[in-house]
Amino acid sequence: MNTIEINYLENLFLAQKESSLHGKWITYNDIENLFSKYEAKFNVTQIGLSEEKRPIMQLKIGNGAKKILFWSQMHGNESTGTKGLFDFFNCIEGVSDTIFKKILKECTLVFIPMLNPDGSQVYTRVNANNIDLNRDAVERAAKESKILRAVLEAFTPHFCFNLHDQRSIFGVEGTNNPATISFLAPSEEVTRSLTKGRKETMNVIVAMNKMLQNVIPNFVGRYSDEFYPTATGDNFQKLGYNTILIESGHYPQDYHREESRKYTFFSILQGVYHIANTSNFDNYKDYFTIPNNDKIFFDVIHRYPNSSNDVSFQYEEKIIDGKFVSKLNKTDENRLNLKIGHSEIVIDR
Repeated sequence: MNTIEINYLENLFLAQKESSLHGKWITYNDIENLFSKYEAKFNVTQIGLSEEKRPIMQLKIGNGAKKILFWSQMHGNESTGTKGLFDFFNCIEGVSDTIFKKILKECTLVFIPMLNPDGSQVYTRVNANNIDLNRDAVERAAKESKILRAVLEAFTPHFCFNLHDQRSIFGVEGTNNPATISFLAPSEEVTRSLTKGRKETMNVIVAMNKMLQNVIPNFVGRYSDEFYPTATGDNFQKLGYNTILIESGHYPQDYHREESRKYTFFSILQGVYHIANTSNFDNYKDYFTIPNNDKIFFDVIHRYPNSSNDVSFQYEEKIIDGKFVSKLNKTDENRLNLKIGHSEIVIDR
């Protein structure tokens, strides 16, 4: 497998990071003025409107036979993938080395960098009609779901990248580390059988994990492959479109998701480069060496020595009076001896 060197990735990210995007609350207003700078190189088009009439944009580039579709922020409050895509756009627009020449020669890339602009505006998972787009792949009641399916069927990609964020509760099984990046090759039905498409999806994930182990070893997890009958990734995989789920998670002290943004960007570039260079996607078994995600974390735990009455807290994030606010709430969890706090405070009585 062709693994990109970490020094190259670090220097590339430092030079090409889209500095206008920062933090967890990313709205259409934040990206609206960025599209114009890509028009000289990408085909930039508006492909539809959200329920509240916000534009949904698409970027397309490349001339290769291998077709790859990306989308981010189908959950409006999951913006790390959007930031990583714009970092990737900057690279394509501004870098012309052997890696990017190879990608654009071998691949045709289509991006929807914010599928749910209404949810993004108010920082919610759902769209303006309270529909979870990631559970709307069958009914397609939402305009945004119809737009995504129309792009899928017109483009007929060989691979899809479905970009999400995951909560800070997840750790890497067998470690005391948060799951900074988690991957999933979605199941196609309830038995979770290893179809040809799932194996090919796993192959790409193996390449991304191999790269990440060189920079954040033991901070990478494997998301549950339980079959969800109405989920986007599960249905796209079942339809024959290999779908790679990237879940951007917590990194120590990284509540703005800027470190996980970097590793999301690394993963996107490594995944695309691997696809560009690979003709046989049969090698997949190392996918199962990636540890499972484990729900072991709280944001804060108050530890009381010589007592079983430790107290845990989680941040609740919302928009209040047009500002992003994080509020620390006490949880109902009582059994904390096997749990970990991203911050732990020992309290003497």
